[in-house]
Amino acid sequence: MDFFAEPKIDGHCHILDPVRFPYAPDVLYRPQGQEIGDQNSLEQVMACYGVRHALLVGPNSGYNLDNRCMLHAIATGAGRFKGVAVVPNDVSAESLQAFKDQGVVGIAFNIALNGLPYYATDLKTLLQKLEKLDLWAQFQVEADQLLDLLPYLQGSQIRMVFDHCGRPVGAKGTEQAGFQALLAMGREGRAVVKLSGEAKFSAQGFPFDDARSYWDALIQAFGLQNCVWASDWPYLKAPFRLDYGPMLKRWENYLTAQERRQLMWDNPKRMFGF
Repeated sequence: MDFFAEPKIDGHCHILDPVRFPYAPDVLYRPQGQEIGDQNSLEQVMACYGVRHALLVGPNSGYNLDNRCMLHAIATGAGRFKGVAVVPNDVSAESLQAFKDQGVVGIAFNIALNGLPYYATDLKTLLQKLEKLDLWAQFQVEADQLLDLLPYLQGSQIRMVFDHCGRPVGAKGTEQAGFQALLAMGREGRAVVKLSGEAKFSAQGFPFDDARSYWDALIQAFGLQNCVWASDWPYLKAPFRLDYGPMLKRWENYLTAQERRQLMWDNPKRMFGF
C-alpha cells in the first residue's frame, strides 16, 4: 500500500477559524496567515494523506479557554474528530462531564506556556476529577519542567499523555534530566507520549535529523504501544515553513509498515476511542 494511503489518526492538531469563531480578547498570541487552519482545510489535508481521524487540541493561542471552535468541529465532523479541551483550573466535575459528552477525551495542561505555578494550586484536585471521569491529562512541558511536575503526579492513577516528545532542549541530548524523567515514566508504564513537535525542540532545521535520537529513546522506554504520532498542524509559531506531507514522509523509512500501523492507527484508536 502507498504510504500516504495507509490509515492514520493524527494525535495532535488544531483548528483555528477566526472568521467563524473570533479569537478571545485576552489571548497573548493571535495566529495569522498560514498559521490559520479551519475545519475544511484540515479535512482536505487529511484526505490527501490517509488520515481518517484527528485528535483536536484546544489551542491557547487564539482561543485560550474558548473551546467552541473545537467542539463545533467535533459535532459536525461526521465522527472524524475527538478533542482535548482547555479549561479553568477550578472547572466543575459537571462541566467536565459535559465536555466528555461532546467528544472530549482529555484536558490540556500547557505548562511550557503558562508555567507550573499557574496550575499548581488546583492541580491535584483537578486530576482527581479527571481520574473519576476517565479523562486524559495531557501535559506539555519543556526542558526540565517535568521534574517539578512529578510531585503532583505521585499516587495518581490518571491516564497521562505528554506532548511533543517532552520538548527537550535539542542541543543537550537525551541525557538531560527532564527527558530522562520522561523516559523513566515510560519504563514504569505510567504515561503515553506523542512523537511530534520537532520544530519546538530540534536544534536543526527540517527534516530535524537530531530528533531521531529522541524518537529512538522514547520508543525504547515507552514501547511502541505507548507512543502516538501527531502532526501538530498548522504549526503555530513555527520558525520556518512546514508542510504536512514532507513532515509525514519522514516516517516512511523510519518504521516498518506494521510499526507505522501500530503507531499511527492502532494506538490512537485504542487510547482515544475512535
